[in-house]
Amino acid sequence: MRGRRGDEGRRRDKERRRDQGRRIGGDKGQVTIEFLGMTPLIIITLVLVWQFVLLGYTFSLAGNAADEAARAGAASEGQAACEEAGLQHLPSAWEGGAGVQCEANGLYVTADVQLEVPVLFPGSIGFPFTVEGHAGAVQEEKD
Repeated sequence: MRGRRGDEGRRRDKERRRDQGRRIGGDKGQVTIEFLGMTPLIIITLVLVWQFVLLGYTFSLAGNAADEAARAGAASEGQAACEEAGLQHLPSAWEGGAGVQCEANGLYVTADVQLEVPVLFPGSIGFPFTVEGHAGAVQEEKD
């Protein structure tokens, strides 16, 4: 009976299968343990992604505020209108650490806006560096 298993081989297979079921715990809970081990890395990754979103949004806000300030400064003669327009278009959470400087050189008006990048929650604390936006516009002639 060459090539065929005998009773001995079948009995060993049954015992092996039965022993696998008897292992303490087996593979139960393995996925849970792996997920718990990865949870801190997942949370850290999400926090970093959120912080980079806030950084990008702050750059966008600074550029838009500078554009609006330069546009207002070019349309009027006053520097106060330029600075007010720069702050007017910012969300309240970014207004706290904002700085707007306007300058008129001949027929050209420039506006510089500095904003603090918030740490995780807008309106709370900010990083020690600022994001800058710069814009310019040609001053309109008065008739």
